[in-house]
Amino acid sequence: MAEISFANATSDYGFSDVVTNHLKGIGRLFYIHSPQETLYEKTEDVPNFFRQSYPYFLLFMIIEHIVLRLEGKKGIRLNDGITSISHGIFLECGRLLWRGGESYLYTWIYTNYRLVDLPWDNTMTWYAAALGVDFCYYWMHRACHEIHILWAQHQVHHTSEDFNMGVGIRQSVVQGWCGFIFYLPLAMAIPPAQFIMHHQFSYLYMFWIHTEAIKSLGPLEYILNTPSHHRVHHGSNKYCLDVNYGGVLIIWDRLFGTFRPETDKIEIVYGLIYNQPSFNPLYLQVFYNGYELEKIRRLQTLEHKIKAVVWGPSWEPGTARLGDEDEKVDIENRDKYDVFLPSWCNIYIVLHYSLVLYGFFELASRYMGMTPISVVIFVFYVVASLTIIGMIFDNSKYAPFLEVLRCSMLAFLTRSLGTSPTMTGLQVFYVISAMFWCLHTLKLLEIKKKVA
Repeated sequence: MAEISFANATSDYGFSDVVTNHLKGIGRLFYIHSPQETLYEKTEDVPNFFRQSYPYFLLFMIIEHIVLRLEGKKGIRLNDGITSISHGIFLECGRLLWRGGESYLYTWIYTNYRLVDLPWDNTMTWYAAALGVDFCYYWMHRACHEIHILWAQHQVHHTSEDFNMGVGIRQSVVQGWCGFIFYLPLAMAIPPAQFIMHHQFSYLYMFWIHTEAIKSLGPLEYILNTPSHHRVHHGSNKYCLDVNYGGVLIIWDRLFGTFRPETDKIEIVYGLIYNQPSFNPLYLQVFYNGYELEKIRRLQTLEHKIKAVVWGPSWEPGTARLGDEDEKVDIENRDKYDVFLPSWCNIYIVLHYSLVLYGFFELASRYMGMTPISVVIFVFYVVASLTIIGMIFDNSKYAPFLEVLRCSMLAFLTRSLGTSPTMTGLQVFYVISAMFWCLHTLKLLEIKKKVA
């Protein structure tokens, strides 16, 4: 009897421990942390909280979708939601390649030029880091909207015409490299591990404020950045432009004159002012750079060319730094870009997308023990697969051929990896998939496309 009781107690403790860990994981999305449990001396000791939070991201997106449907709304569209997740995977793939290199300068400045030695294991340092990171985020985010070359990267986050939690992980691959300079003043005092940790916490918090399912948080609206405030920031209506830049706190916008409350009088239209109709994540990551280069070529003088890079996106010769307010377009309503696919095609995409996600997380768990060239090859596979899936969502004329090529290569790869039941099953799956799209190219299967 004693042995049975001990076994049950051990089992109960294990279950309780799992529940506690999941509650902590969910709490991270709301910046609920125990400072004593998140004090790290070295940067390599800081976990990748962002990657660990993907299960919670998916859980919250499912809950949000159900809530929106119960409210009589469409919820998260499959094509737009998957595109947002693809951008998040792109971001993580970039981090696998440069392995924290974007924070090297911060660490170098702290090591050689810090002004004070704040103890890394002190809770006051923890709180100072949280406040400092959020203050610097405000200015980084504001600069991303007011400096054209930074906007060319940040605009990725605004490409969705929906506003849901999936948009919270729709991020630019290179924005971390473009915006790191705004955090460098913190290196004079804040230990690098604390900076890296709170930088992650800030982005985790901003995930859940991308939603229409939460209307108001009452008195917290005066202090925190909330879904209500952030809905205004993501609007392309004229009254939504260039406001509400805060990350966790909205007090910075109130202090520096960039705050604007949500109003029931205007329906917010989400997305870019000149939106790009596509679900291709690679295209959405890079297309705006071409627009900026075209603007630079169009202008005549060197002064104007420089201003086209460092002044606002709306700037034109003869106008103020951020452009002429009277010339800015006021988007009042527009139809959302959409492509209606047959059920078989949506099922196909979900199955293949699940395999790509599984492959990515396997890569993320093993990449430190892999050679750099192997990591590059696997990252290429993930990025190419997500891009082709986006092209299928767009009903691109090139998608069938590329999907035949992708599935054929994967069938060959799985065959070379062995003859286990799993590998054999995957090989058959990819062969059937390749044949499936061959039929499409022969016009035996067709995807209907229309705009909603």
